[in-house]
Amino acid sequence: MPGFFINVSKEEAQLIRSFSIRHDINIEDLFKESVLEKIEDELDCQMYNKAMEEYRNHSVSYTFDEVKKELGFD
Repeated sequence: MPGFFINVSKEEAQLIRSFSIRHDINIEDLFKESVLEKIEDELDCQMYNKAMEEYRNHSVSYTFDEVKKELGFD
């Protein structure tokens, strides 16, 4: 399985160790989950931006009264 090696300062290493102990997660899983969450957040932002652009370019909106009328609630 491919692996990664990262350099951190002594202070960063201690902070990471403390965090992993406090949250009962090993450092490998902590890094993996953190990186994958960051990637997912970025993908979510990209999807949001694409959806907003689509909405701005092709949006159709209705008033509450128009919706009531369309659904036969007049």
